Amino acid sequence: MAAAMAARRARPVRVLVDMDGVLADFEGGLLRGFRRRFPGEPHVALEERRGFLAREQYRALRPDLGDKVASVYEAPGFFLDLEPIPGALEAMLEMNNMQDTEVFICSSPLLKYQHCVGEKEETPSWEHILFTCCHNQHLALPPTRRRLLSWSDNWREIIESKRGARTVDSS
Repeated sequence: MAAAMAARRARPVRVLVDMDGVLADFEGGLLRGFRRRFPGEPHVALEERRGFLAREQYRALRPDLGDKVASVYEAPGFFLDLEPIPGALEAMLEMNNMQDTEVFICSSPLLKYQHCVGEKEETPSWEHILFTCCHNQHLALPPTRRRLLSWSDNWREIIESKRGARTVDSS
């Protein structure tokens, strides 16, 4: 039993980092691409974005705009051309070099993701940290949830708090 506890305590902290809106500026790239492809059409300014799916918000402006905005992010090369979020690359490099820390870049499809995480692990030991982006900046989080406003926020403190929680949980 003691050996199992020691092995669990020795496990590294795993950090999963999303790509869109956390590492890569999906929203900025989408707006630039939409305005370039459809210059005469109404668009949603970044400060007006609400909700995860841009397609729904554009469809609310006018029904045909949903398909038009989707055509931007479905076009070949869209994701390759996204600019990095300021500070993201430096933070990832530093995280990747931290002792006892494993960093994974993850992403999910834009649709049909509702049950994925819950069905993979019933009692996850992870914490979802919300990274502020134009479409979620207006959301009020419950006191138990945390967010990063940008990569200049103290993400290191969050990793260390998880490292400390893992040691307490396994003792």
